[in-house]
Amino acid sequence: MPNKRETHCNNQVDTFAEALATARQMQQNWLTYGVDFVNIYVEDVEGDWLETWGHDEILGNFHLDTIKEFLVSNDSVAVKVREHLGERSLFDFAVNLEESWRISEVDDRLSVVKNLLAGGENIIDTAHIRLVELANSLLVKLEDIL
Repeated sequence: MPNKRETHCNNQVDTFAEALATARQMQQNWLTYGVDFVNIYVEDVEGDWLETWGHDEILGNFHLDTIKEFLVSNDSVAVKVREHLGERSLFDFAVNLEESWRISEVDDRLSVVKNLLAGGENIIDTAHIRLVELANSLLVKLEDIL
């Protein structure tokens, strides 16, 4: 157990060190290039990105609210999902499900939803087939409501 904790702490330190290095580089670019440093970090500086800032978050909240409403509904797929999740957090599942909705490839999205339903467990044989069917049904329902 101590090895896992040390590895986890090392990963956190590495992640923090990367973020700090990135912030320092951004600050140096600002000092070097002035306001024009934005051109390095924003692809479409001249576009309407400032006017549309936050639209993704608003849309994401809409999707999250819709997904949460669906998951607590009496829909047969929602009931099966809740039964499958058992004691796991429905809210956490909804948040992860909303994030998976941003994946454009259908097969990749199915794989992610299947893994979300599996909860990190290694599912084999018949249980795997049922899990894939449930993930597929869930994606079809979400396609209809979103």
